[in-house]
Amino acid sequence: MNKKFLAVILLCLVSIIFVPIMVHAADQLVKCGNTAGDQCTLSDVLTLIDDIYTFIVNNIATPLAVIALIIGGVLLLISAGNPAMAGAGKKVLWAAIIGLALVFGAKAIIEFVKVLVGYKIP
Repeated sequence: MNKKFLAVILLCLVSIIFVPIMVHAADQLVKCGNTAGDQCTLSDVLTLIDDIYTFIVNNIATPLAVIALIIGGVLLLISAGNPAMAGAGKKVLWAAIIGLALVFGAKAIIEFVKVLVGYKIP
């Protein structure tokens, strides 16, 4: 099959799954500034950053990593001695593991920035 065709199919599947989740989350992420007297503060912005991070981890990164781990495992299982397919499976597994490590490591960066700006945990 053509790689462009597969990319379009994958993009369509991802958009069918994740667009409704993102639309629903947009209503819940911003909790201030909805009325005239309710102004957003620095604390609200930092809370929004935490909420966005949590949304990305729970609804996008973790499900995609699980799918990648499954695909990598299946590639390893069905390789049947084919070193090219086994190598592709290992690459997918490593990419998923490194991606998850980066996503969860981003939380440390967020917390560090919050400490730098003087955010106090309520």
